[in-house]
Amino acid sequence: MNFKHLLLITIALLISSCASTISTTEKQYKITNTSNLKSEWNFNSKEWILASDTLTGSGGPMHWGVIESKKQLPENYEISFKVNMTKESLFEVMLNIDKGNYIRTYLYKIDQNIVIGKGTYKKGSDEYNKRGGPTLFKKVLKLENNKWYAVKIRVVNNQLFYSVDNETILECSLEKSNLSQKGKLGFITNGEAKIIDLTIKTL
Repeated sequence: MNFKHLLLITIALLISSCASTISTTEKQYKITNTSNLKSEWNFNSKEWILASDTLTGSGGPMHWGVIESKKQLPENYEISFKVNMTKESLFEVMLNIDKGNYIRTYLYKIDQNIVIGKGTYKKGSDEYNKRGGPTLFKKVLKLENNKWYAVKIRVVNNQLFYSVDNETILECSLEKSNLSQKGKLGFITNGEAKIIDLTIKTL
């Protein structure tokens, strides 16, 4: 086998390995239109819609609105966006969803905290013990409805950094905290939440 064939095989393997992730080193991932949303995410159209560059989720205390990516997050990544909880108290980013387990990174208006925790998510079930989970780390932050918050989440070498408005920051080791180290991305709301400027990039 000559060098040319080896090069072609290597390129093909690289392309296939990147294709299974939601972001690659060549570009940042952004949701640009409704067709992208339908082809790249699993969701109920009554719970999540994309209009005028705004992703809006609707849920309730007894039935959370959930959207989940079809592709995996890269090993090292950064997610940034702005969110507005227009109704109710909870907005959650589901990180590394794998076999029903995930990392909870969320804003919780009732307790006025941002939180990192362990999550469990059983599709199609609204039973209390089959969604959400315990808090591991939290920090006080005054949270209000109808206010935009800038969220940034970075996972680098199994270290998680979570910040809101570039000020309030939580950090933990995925390995030491026994948190999921690979998987997909999702969002949850127990009321109504609006997301804009969502960007996911490989680090």
